[in-house]
Amino acid sequence: MEDTSKEEDKLSDGASENAPPKEQETREEMLSRHRKEISQLQDREMAMKKAAAKGSKAEQKAKKKQVDEEVSKLSAQLKQRHAEELASLGYSGGSSNEKEKGNLDTLVKAIAGVSVGVQSDSSKPSKSVKRREKRAQQEAAREQRIQEEQSNILSDRVIENEKLERKLEPLGLTIIEIKPDGHCLYRAVENQLALHSGGLSPYTYLELRHMAAGYMTKHATDFLPFFLSENMSEGESDDSVVERFENYCREVETTAAWGGQLELGALTHVLKKHIMIFSGSFPDVEMGKEYKSDSSTSSCNLSIMLSYHRHAFGLGEHYNSVVRSLS
Repeated sequence: MEDTSKEEDKLSDGASENAPPKEQETREEMLSRHRKEISQLQDREMAMKKAAAKGSKAEQKAKKKQVDEEVSKLSAQLKQRHAEELASLGYSGGSSNEKEKGNLDTLVKAIAGVSVGVQSDSSKPSKSVKRREKRAQQEAAREQRIQEEQSNILSDRVIENEKLERKLEPLGLTIIEIKPDGHCLYRAVENQLALHSGGLSPYTYLELRHMAAGYMTKHATDFLPFFLSENMSEGESDDSVVERFENYCREVETTAAWGGQLELGALTHVLKKHIMIFSGSFPDVEMGKEYKSDSSTSSCNLSIMLSYHRHAFGLGEHYNSVVRSLS
């Protein structure tokens, strides 16, 4: 557990570095620091998991459990500190719906730069104050949601990981962590292709993006029904739907937009590969069964194996690469 201990020391050092400064922060600085600290905790969790992925299977399992427990503990401490700091802006936790509404109102006022002190009955907020409060409402709601959901994300993540591990272990499979940067689906496929070729992948994750987008554009009639099932607006014309789908394909090609089943469907055909997606939250999914082969003697017949994580990070869905366990 030496490597995991080192990562825990880093987390402790990071908590000290990110401790609230003595001088009063502005509201923008505090909210920005909170989001940065949450992101740093997620990055350090990945580093701890990588450090724990050494030794026998039993040792790895014990270290991973310890990492999950440590991260949950650190997340709870971070959430508590953030709540205390938000209290300095006029926000405080509450149990009843009425109290929670009042707390959110005070947080909105704090973010908008409005005094949260007791005002006389005769005083009325000016129009400029009302406008600031209105602009701050959405930001305050988002900040409160982050605070409330952070612990839920971590607990759901632990449960999801345990279910996925119980599913993969009897199959002799384990997970390779992929960077959560919006390109995770394509990076995971790139990792699989590199393993199949015994070296470098024939395609980079950016090239895989181009290939998926190109295939969807060329075979739009095959993908439009699935696109419409999630993106159709009432009263929308066929021309506008086609235009939105073309814009969607351009985003797939040129941005870090997260990939999903549409992109997986395109990749399975453009690569002519059977793709297996394991999940701890949903039933496993197979794509490209027509490319599946009973023979495993050639690398061209190997299936691409991925894992889908609904609760991996607060930023959204995530894909990792699934490989044969060395042990």
